Amino acid sequence: MLPRYSERRHLTQYDLCVELFDRFDLIVYDVVPLRGVFMASTNKGEKILKKVEYTKEELKFIYNILSYIRNKFARVVDFVKAKTGEIYTIWDGNMYCIMDVVQGKECNFSNPIDLNAASKGIGELHCASEGFKTNIYMKYNNGKLIDTFKRRVQEMDFFKNIASIHTNKTEFDEIFLKNVDYYIQEIKKSTDMLEKSYYYKLCSEEDKITICHHDLAHHNILINNEEAYFIDFDYAIIDLKVHDLCNFINKVEKNFAFDIEKANIILESYCDKNTLNKRELEVLYAMLIFPEDFYSISKDYYTKRKEWDEAIFLDRLRRKSGYKEDREEFLSNFRTKII
Repeated sequence: MLPRYSERRHLTQYDLCVELFDRFDLIVYDVVPLRGVFMASTNKGEKILKKVEYTKEELKFIYNILSYIRNKFARVVDFVKAKTGEIYTIWDGNMYCIMDVVQGKECNFSNPIDLNAASKGIGELHCASEGFKTNIYMKYNNGKLIDTFKRRVQEMDFFKNIASIHTNKTEFDEIFLKNVDYYIQEIKKSTDMLEKSYYYKLCSEEDKITICHHDLAHHNILINNEEAYFIDFDYAIIDLKVHDLCNFINKVEKNFAFDIEKANIILESYCDKNTLNKRELEVLYAMLIFPEDFYSISKDYYTKRKEWDEAIFLDRLRRKSGYKEDREEFLSNFRTKII
């Protein structure tokens, strides 16, 4: 319910004037909302209209990485160029781009065939991404993770102080305060393990660094004929390939009680198309210890980063803090059975 509400409000800010489509040499017949974008039926097939919320430099980065990937791996979204030759147009003060529609159904993580296809696809995507360079500092994450985690300990302490001084504590505050010390220790544990691992050594090895999609949710992976296609590279960064695998494993596991067999399928299927050595698995394990879900919902709440109802925040915090034991068992199994 929540994502749909926020998307609807976002979509009301679009200008769907036919002249906007004309700038891309398209005749539009119909438009329908699809998540945070519009799908348009045009004289050149189905297209996606997207209002861009970031800078031209960031949009150009996305275009460049997709062009680079497509040289070896075609199953990624593509832009439609405007009549000017640019991949965007400015309309009524806003920046818009149009992309081709990628055919396929959203990946179902509970389906072993889909999960296998997605994991293999990520392996192929990473292979095609090796060697890409960028001078955009904010998109180059390689080697920054330990410092990032140390800052997040400070953030969690800050959120703890905010919750503690509330005279009339919300139920969110109460649950957060009950769990926050445990999760701060988990962040410190993750940081300590990364510092003692081969993390910095891997960051210096070209074949371990790749374009990371960085948002491998089920709706950004489309399955067609048992092959994975990838869309929405808005959060893409340059980092170790195990960073992307950590992102993917976390998104899959939290919906399946942290079933270690899901991680086995992911890693085995990934290695059908790519490689992982013991050093990388150890770094991946250290990354997985970081409590991403608890940290994210806490930050969203205490920084007002998301305009959600209190009930939504509370429901998500309950779920994320409720699978503590399952997560601990998963990490123990990962350490003993996979590494």
